[in-house]
Amino acid sequence: MIWYIDETVGELQNTEQDTQAAEESREVVISDDGETTAVLQTEPETSYVTATPADTDTISETHSSVAEAVGRTARSAAESAVPAMKSMAFNLVNAIIIMFIGVQVAKMFRRMLREALGRMHTDESLQSFLSSVAYVLTCGVSAFIALEKLGVSSASIIALLGSAGLAISLSLQDFLGNFAGGIIIMMLKPFRAGDYIVCESKEGTVAATGLFYTTLKTVDNRQVILPNGKLANAEIVNVTAEARRRLEISVTISYESDLRLAKDILQRLFDECPDIYHDEELLLFVSELGEDGVVLKARGWIDQDKYWTARWDITEQLKLAYDEAGIEIPYRQMDVHLNEKKRSL
Repeated sequence: MIWYIDETVGELQNTEQDTQAAEESREVVISDDGETTAVLQTEPETSYVTATPADTDTISETHSSVAEAVGRTARSAAESAVPAMKSMAFNLVNAIIIMFIGVQVAKMFRRMLREALGRMHTDESLQSFLSSVAYVLTCGVSAFIALEKLGVSSASIIALLGSAGLAISLSLQDFLGNFAGGIIIMMLKPFRAGDYIVCESKEGTVAATGLFYTTLKTVDNRQVILPNGKLANAEIVNVTAEARRRLEISVTISYESDLRLAKDILQRLFDECPDIYHDEELLLFVSELGEDGVVLKARGWIDQDKYWTARWDITEQLKLAYDEAGIEIPYRQMDVHLNEKKRSL
C-alpha cells in the first residue's frame, strides 16, 4: 500500500502490539478516529509521521510515466554523449599529433638557424640564444594551435599572454633594456673582444660581451662592467678597429726659435723610427700660430700594437733634441710686477 505523508502527530507509545507489528512490517497501523494511519518512524519515545492511504492505480501510472521519462532522458543523454566523446578523443589525438610535429619542426628550425648564424660568424652566445628563442617560439605556436583543437578559446590565450607580458615588461624594464642592448651589440658588432674602446668617461680593452653586460679591462688591470642598454645608446670610439693607426705628434716652439731646424729635427725622428711605414705619406706642417708659440705637427702611419711605444719614444727624443739645439718649448707662466710706490706704503 502507498501512503501520503500528512504531518507529525506525536510520539509513539511503547506498546506490546506496536512492537510486534514493527518487527513484522516495520510500520505500525493505528486507528485514530476511524481513519487508518501509518507510523513512518517507529522508534519509542520519538516523534512520528502519519500517512493516509492513496489510490494505488494513480500512483502506479504516475510512477510509470516518471520512469519512462527518466529512461528516455537517460537514453538521449547516452546517445548524445557517445559522439561528444568520439569528437573529444579525435581532437585530443589531433592535438598530440600537432605538438609532435611542432616540436620536430622547432628542432629542425633551431639547427638551421644555428648553422646560418655560424656561417655569418655571429657570436657563440648570440647563436645559442637566438636558436633557443626560435625553438621556444615554434613550440609555443604549436601549443597554441593544439589548444585551439581542444576547444580552448584563442582570445583567452592571447589575453592571458598579453597581460603576463605587460606585467613582466614593466617589472623588468631596465633588465630587458640591457637585454635588448646586448642583442643590438652582438648583431651590429660595433666592437669585438680585444678591441680598445672609449665610451664617455670609461675606456679599456673589451674582455667579454654578454647578453646583459660588457666587461672592459683597463690599462691598470681593473674591470669595468657596463650595462648593454646604456652602451648601445652611447657614443663609442673603437680605437683598435683598424689594423693601422695614424701617429700624430704635436709640439709648440717659441716664436724666437729656428722654425726650419725644429721641422728638420721632427722629420729626422720620424724617419729614424723603424715602426712607421715609410712607404706611406708623411705629413709635416705648421698647424697654428698660437698665443704661446708656433704649433708643429707630424703624421705617419703605424701598426696598432706599436702605436703607444712609438709615440712615447718620439716624444722623449724630441724634447732631448730640442734642448740640444736650443729650441725653446714655451709653457704657460704668470709674471707678477709690483709697483714700487705701493710696496713702500
